[in-house]
Amino acid sequence: MEQFPSEQNDKSAILNNVVGPQTSQLTVGELDIEILPVIYDIIRCVEKNPVDNAAKQRESQECSQKILELQKRFDSARSQIRQLPGIDYNKEEQLQKLEQLKSQLMLKQKLIKKYKNKPF
Repeated sequence: MEQFPSEQNDKSAILNNVVGPQTSQLTVGELDIEILPVIYDIIRCVEKNPVDNAAKQRESQECSQKILELQKRFDSARSQIRQLPGIDYNKEEQLQKLEQLKSQLMLKQKLIKKYKNKPF
């Protein structure tokens, strides 16, 4: 018999099933998007104020490397987000599917209640 999620997990369970059966798609919890540490490093790099030209050039190269790292992380985040289920649906389609799944859930819960109360 199919188990139903608790009330706390109803929305997430319904939203995860918007696309249907899961294939090799990511979930929101599996996303690996860490950009804040790189942004922090860039800010620290920019705030440094070296005196001699060699140090300025070295710091400039470090900043450029950190900016390239940030761009790579953004590209990685974009590709991961494209793999999320339901991302290709617009808001109206997602809401329509959500309502459809909610009505199915209510129907199944009523049927379970009906069969639990039925004597054998």
